[in-house]
Amino acid sequence: MLKSLPFIGYWQKVTLSLWLIATLCFYFSDTEVISLDPWHEFRLMIEGFIRPDFFATEYLLEALWQTVSFALLGVTLGLLWGGPLALIYSNRFVAMLCAVARSIHEIFWALLFLQIFGLSPITGILAIALPYGATFARVFHDILLQSPRTTVQTLPFGTDRVSRYFYGRISHVIIPVMAYIRYRFECALRSSAVLGFIGMPTLGFYLETAYRQGHYHEGAALLMMFIVLIGTISFWCRPRLILIYIIVALTSLPDIPPLDGALLWRFISQDILPPALQSVTSWSQIDLGVIDSLSKWSLKLLEEQALPGIAVTLLLALVSLAMAHGVSVVGAVMASRVLTGMLFSRVSHLSLLILRSVPEYIFAFIFMMLLGPSMLPAMLALALHNGALIAYLTVRQSDTTLLSSHYNGKIDGYCYEVLPQIYPNLMGLLFYRFEVILRETAIFGMLGVASLGFYIDSGFSEIRYSSALYLMGCTALLNIIVDIISRRLLTANNTVQASCSRQSANEWLNR
Repeated sequence: MLKSLPFIGYWQKVTLSLWLIATLCFYFSDTEVISLDPWHEFRLMIEGFIRPDFFATEYLLEALWQTVSFALLGVTLGLLWGGPLALIYSNRFVAMLCAVARSIHEIFWALLFLQIFGLSPITGILAIALPYGATFARVFHDILLQSPRTTVQTLPFGTDRVSRYFYGRISHVIIPVMAYIRYRFECALRSSAVLGFIGMPTLGFYLETAYRQGHYHEGAALLMMFIVLIGTISFWCRPRLILIYIIVALTSLPDIPPLDGALLWRFISQDILPPALQSVTSWSQIDLGVIDSLSKWSLKLLEEQALPGIAVTLLLALVSLAMAHGVSVVGAVMASRVLTGMLFSRVSHLSLLILRSVPEYIFAFIFMMLLGPSMLPAMLALALHNGALIAYLTVRQSDTTLLSSHYNGKIDGYCYEVLPQIYPNLMGLLFYRFEVILRETAIFGMLGVASLGFYIDSGFSEIRYSSALYLMGCTALLNIIVDIISRRLLTANNTVQASCSRQSANEWLNR
């Protein structure tokens, strides 16, 4: 239908389609407010932020440092294995493994490693390192593809391959690589805090305890400290201090409990296998009866858990994506210096910093205490966090946009001259974040939303590890499919623009 409207641009069609789909999804979603008196709880939370109690948590500084330690060591380990993989990422098998690893949320990896290592620092560090390493491999590969090859050709004859690579390729992309590492470290801090909700000794552990017990003054202090931690990264996370931080983090980790080899072997060889394969000791024992039992188990799990979980996950993700789009557009407008002025822009930037610093899981946890267990708290959490992040990145472009002498500094001038220039980038960021939104949507099952994460968490809780792994595979496949669709939408826009450019050029030549 939208293709028949030639006067509507490509991104207008995509935006209208997104909101139509989201409206339909919202209609079928569970958004009922169940809390009897949400305004009373909201007033108590506001009072907590007005009078935060920074001395109520006995281990506040230790929790902050453990949050930093897990994030720092997780990112470092991710770089150690993800960086080299970027060189061979063009291999389809490597790309597939990395796609699966990064498509599964850190909490799900932590739940898996929890069965092996227990509440050990190894669990938290590996849960961050595995998906982050896969992400580094993909992003570094894309950055290296943009590196010019002319420098390699100018190096003296006989230069070894390592030197040719570092001086001819890495030197051109070191700035964007370092910028992305810094961004991933900020993301790792949020992931590290969220790991506290499953028992890791990070800030999230004490934050959940404070809010569940109604100690809002203590919870507000913890949340404010975390926001300050994120907002001041550029001051305390200096490159020359990283090595010192890593050494201190390694020496200050909590005690690592001994690993029981027998339990590990049983987990790998028995517990994670489907029931039909647990009694099989050799390949010769796999017959038609075993295959039939395995297929029935898979189909039952698919019908009763995977498909309903996927449906709820997609409903929640699509509505959250549209709401994040609205938050990002409004946030970009309010924080634009060329429209609202310096003072209001700085206040808006501070608001965006606060919203993007708080992890979605923590937002959803707080909203769920206010509104009750439904999909609405998760939608609001995803929209606020991701919308603020997209607006923050978009504003940096709008503030450097070249303006004509006819720009009037009002909303109509902004919509006519600035918004069309930054909107494609905003939509590109939105669809990039869709994969992230989908990953985050799954974990809200741990808060009671019947997404895929709800069934995965139930599988681990009920010691049905094979079912949990099966559903984690479904989560990875869903994220990969959504990533492919998002990339095609962005590619389609480039194709349309190129086609329009060629058509304009032909019309000009025919004149």
